[in-house]
Amino acid sequence: MRTSSVADRNARNRAPQRRPDPVRRVAYQVIRQVTAEGGYANLALNKALRDARLGGRDAAFCTELVHGTLRWQGTYDAFLARCVSRPLADLDPELLDVLRLGTHQLLNMRVDSYAAVDEMVTLTRSELGQKRTGLVNAVLRKISQRSLDQWISTTAPHPDDDPLGYLAIAEAHPRWVIESFDRALTAGPGAAPPGEAANELERLLVADNEPPRVTLVARPGLADVDELVAAGAVAARWSPYGAVLDGGGDPGRIAAVATGRAGVQDEGSQLVAIALASAKVDGDHANWLDLCAGPGGKSALLAALVQDGQLTAVEPLKHRAELVRQNLRAIPGNHKVLVGDGTKPTWPEGSFDRVLADVPCSGLGALRRRPEARWRRTPEDVEELRPLQEALLDSAITSVRPGGVVAYVTCSPHPDETRAVVDAVLGRRDDAILEDARPLFPGVPDLGDGPDVQLWPHLHGTDAMYLALIRRSF
Repeated sequence: MRTSSVADRNARNRAPQRRPDPVRRVAYQVIRQVTAEGGYANLALNKALRDARLGGRDAAFCTELVHGTLRWQGTYDAFLARCVSRPLADLDPELLDVLRLGTHQLLNMRVDSYAAVDEMVTLTRSELGQKRTGLVNAVLRKISQRSLDQWISTTAPHPDDDPLGYLAIAEAHPRWVIESFDRALTAGPGAAPPGEAANELERLLVADNEPPRVTLVARPGLADVDELVAAGAVAARWSPYGAVLDGGGDPGRIAAVATGRAGVQDEGSQLVAIALASAKVDGDHANWLDLCAGPGGKSALLAALVQDGQLTAVEPLKHRAELVRQNLRAIPGNHKVLVGDGTKPTWPEGSFDRVLADVPCSGLGALRRRPEARWRRTPEDVEELRPLQEALLDSAITSVRPGGVVAYVTCSPHPDETRAVVDAVLGRRDDAILEDARPLFPGVPDLGDGPDVQLWPHLHGTDAMYLALIRRSF
């Protein structure tokens, strides 16, 4: 009997191990690049899909595995902490990523529980070794015993006792981010009416967790929306140059995008650039400046909009300046790309008619597109960026001529990156005034009392872009 048992065991050991699902393996490897190496999910995923030659349903499945796991990371960690006998910080990071990936399949995807656990055990054996499989199997089986709603109800604080703490778990956002959104919704531009802020906050968080649509821009004079619609897109709601690929897909397959006559650009990003180009300026208005240009999406739209004029695009990092040049490659005209520090102008004061200051920010307005950012950013990041934002806005006002306009733009609704910056800079100057920007967004609803504008994912379907329009008076 003993001999037979040993023989059976040896036979099992000699049997070929089942290979992991290649799509899940790619997803896991991308997640490791993001969590261990500080990579960006969209860049790492796009490269991995190309290298693995994944397309169609496999590419869509892999994308959801990656983005969903990263988006819900904090919430899944709260659940996993209840299923592991030691602190999650004591787990090897690569093991924790496997558990997060498995949890996403079990709670937020239509994957059979047995298949999800089995596939993750197989992946663990291949990537991390046999001895890790037991823990993965046991923990994921515990996770599978409850639904997402049941895990939330047993892990999150009661919404009546701690509404923001509940939302942090239920909608997978760090509490500090939720608090900043709450401040913006109650006191910022477009603030919700009293009594409705809580509902608006939940709607915003839900919208933040929905994968964004691919939005295109037809660069004026080079392409039009009809061409994009003929290629399978749908006209955008408010941007006269925008179109949406409703069914997803690779925008590079569209001829206008491949040749640079059109590009990928969120509708909110388009609207703030169009607003600057549409603002009334007396006299000359053909010399424009993009003070923080990389990677160049807004630069390309502005360059296409300036007629018989010139755009100067400034970017401090050489590789991002090259991206700006690539975005401008199809735009006719003598446009310039300068590698330099926007806070230290190399041009005379008052050189430009219109200036865009799309300043570096926390990016909290684009969490739909950057699922890892919500867990990577910290309140300290906002605090550290504030001096640079103020310096860039101050430089932008100095760079514009009297009567010219500046658009101060952030892809963040955080009050410390929006109105607080504008108020601080204008409080130190007597040569600039804040103007009502709302008329520059024709047809766009829910813009509040102004004078600045805050766009929102849940209200406008755009990134949470902020714009303040400032005119230099003398």
